[in-house]
Amino acid sequence: MPLHEPDSASTALRWQTDTQSDCTVIHCAGGLTAEHSAELKNYVKDLMPCSKQIVLDLKEVTRMDSAGLGIIVGLYVSARKAKCGFVLINYNKSIRDLLGITNLLSVFEACGRNGVRFP
Repeated sequence: MPLHEPDSASTALRWQTDTQSDCTVIHCAGGLTAEHSAELKNYVKDLMPCSKQIVLDLKEVTRMDSAGLGIIVGLYVSARKAKCGFVLINYNKSIRDLLGITNLLSVFEACGRNGVRFP
Protein backbone atom coordinates (compact mmCIF):
# COMPACT_ATOMS: atom_id res chain seq x y z
CA MET A 1 0.00 0.00 0.00
CA PRO A 2 1.88 3.12 -1.17
CA LEU A 3 1.44 6.06 1.16
CA HIS A 4 1.24 9.64 -0.04
CA GLU A 5 2.24 11.89 2.87
CA PRO A 6 2.71 15.59 2.08
CA ASP A 7 5.15 17.76 3.99
CA SER A 8 2.57 20.38 4.93
CA ALA A 9 0.27 20.60 7.96
CA SER A 10 -1.87 17.77 9.30
CA THR A 11 -4.93 19.19 7.51
CA ALA A 12 -3.26 18.37 4.19
CA LEU A 13 -4.68 15.58 2.11
CA ARG A 14 -3.01 12.19 2.56
CA TRP A 15 -3.85 8.87 0.94
CA GLN A 16 -2.96 5.19 0.76
CA THR A 17 -3.67 2.99 -2.23
CA ASP A 18 -4.78 -0.60 -2.09
CA THR A 19 -5.09 -2.53 -5.37
CA GLN A 20 -7.14 -5.72 -5.50
CA SER A 21 -7.32 -7.35 -8.95
CA ASP A 22 -9.00 -4.75 -11.21
CA CYS A 23 -10.12 -2.46 -8.37
CA THR A 24 -8.06 0.34 -6.83
CA VAL A 25 -9.15 1.68 -3.44
CA ILE A 26 -7.72 5.05 -2.40
CA HIS A 27 -8.09 5.70 1.34
CA CYS A 28 -8.06 9.49 1.83
CA ALA A 29 -7.48 11.45 5.03
CA GLY A 30 -7.28 15.15 5.85
CA GLY A 31 -8.75 18.02 3.86
CA LEU A 32 -9.96 17.65 0.29
CA THR A 33 -9.62 21.36 -0.41
CA ALA A 34 -8.29 23.74 -3.07
CA GLU A 35 -4.82 23.71 -1.52
CA HIS A 36 -4.41 19.94 -1.64
CA SER A 37 -6.76 18.32 -4.16
CA ALA A 38 -4.97 18.83 -7.50
CA GLU A 39 -2.32 16.28 -6.59
CA LEU A 40 -5.00 13.67 -5.88
CA LYS A 41 -6.67 14.44 -9.22
CA ASN A 42 -3.47 13.82 -11.15
CA TYR A 43 -2.71 10.67 -9.18
CA VAL A 44 -6.16 9.13 -9.70
CA LYS A 45 -6.30 10.04 -13.40
CA ASP A 46 -3.00 8.21 -13.91
CA LEU A 47 -4.56 5.07 -12.37
CA MET A 48 -7.60 4.97 -14.64
CA PRO A 49 -6.02 3.21 -17.65
CA CYS A 50 -4.80 0.41 -15.36
CA SER A 51 -7.94 -0.14 -13.29
CA LYS A 52 -11.53 -1.09 -14.07
CA GLN A 53 -12.83 0.41 -10.82
CA ILE A 54 -11.61 3.33 -8.70
CA VAL A 55 -12.99 3.56 -5.16
CA LEU A 56 -12.38 6.76 -3.22
CA ASP A 57 -12.71 6.02 0.51
CA LEU A 58 -13.43 9.32 2.27
CA LYS A 59 -13.74 7.86 5.78
CA GLU A 60 -10.99 10.06 7.21
CA VAL A 61 -11.61 13.19 5.15
CA THR A 62 -12.31 15.92 7.68
CA ARG A 63 -13.15 18.74 5.29
CA MET A 64 -14.14 19.21 1.66
CA ASP A 65 -14.69 22.52 -0.13
CA SER A 66 -16.04 23.37 -3.58
CA ALA A 67 -12.64 22.69 -5.17
CA GLY A 68 -12.63 19.21 -3.64
CA LEU A 69 -16.14 18.66 -4.96
CA GLY A 70 -14.97 19.84 -8.38
CA ILE A 71 -12.10 17.35 -8.30
CA ILE A 72 -14.48 14.50 -7.46
CA VAL A 73 -16.86 15.47 -10.29
CA GLY A 74 -13.94 15.81 -12.70
CA LEU A 75 -12.63 12.38 -11.71
CA TYR A 76 -16.08 10.89 -12.19
CA VAL A 77 -16.30 12.35 -15.72
CA SER A 78 -12.75 11.21 -16.56
CA ALA A 79 -13.51 7.71 -15.27
CA ARG A 80 -16.64 7.46 -17.41
CA LYS A 81 -14.67 8.52 -20.49
CA ALA A 82 -12.01 5.92 -19.67
CA LYS A 83 -14.72 3.25 -19.14
CA CYS A 84 -13.60 2.95 -15.54
CA GLY A 85 -15.99 2.76 -12.59
CA PHE A 86 -15.75 5.49 -9.96
CA VAL A 87 -17.32 5.15 -6.52
CA LEU A 88 -17.25 7.17 -3.30
CA ILE A 89 -17.56 5.34 0.00
CA ASN A 90 -17.55 6.16 3.71
CA TYR A 91 -18.20 9.88 3.38
CA ASN A 92 -19.34 11.80 6.44
CA LYS A 93 -22.53 13.82 6.96
CA SER A 94 -21.04 17.14 5.83
CA ILE A 95 -19.82 15.61 2.55
CA ARG A 96 -23.19 13.89 2.12
CA ASP A 97 -24.93 17.24 2.67
CA LEU A 98 -22.64 18.94 0.12
CA LEU A 99 -23.40 16.21 -2.43
CA GLY A 100 -27.11 16.60 -1.68
CA ILE A 101 -27.13 20.40 -2.05
CA THR A 102 -25.42 20.10 -5.44
CA ASN A 103 -27.78 17.29 -6.58
CA LEU A 104 -24.86 14.88 -6.92
CA LEU A 105 -25.84 12.52 -4.11
CA SER A 106 -27.76 10.16 -6.41
CA VAL A 107 -24.71 9.82 -8.67
CA PHE A 108 -22.49 8.65 -5.82
CA GLU A 109 -25.02 6.65 -3.79
CA ALA A 110 -25.41 3.80 -6.29
CA CYS A 111 -22.90 1.74 -4.32
CA GLY A 112 -25.01 1.98 -1.17
CA ARG A 113 -28.29 1.25 -2.96
CA ASN A 114 -26.88 -1.90 -4.53
CA GLY A 115 -25.47 -3.20 -1.26
CA VAL A 116 -21.90 -3.28 -2.53
CA ARG A 117 -19.30 -3.55 0.20
CA PHE A 118 -15.72 -2.40 0.02
CA PRO A 119 -12.92 -2.65 2.56
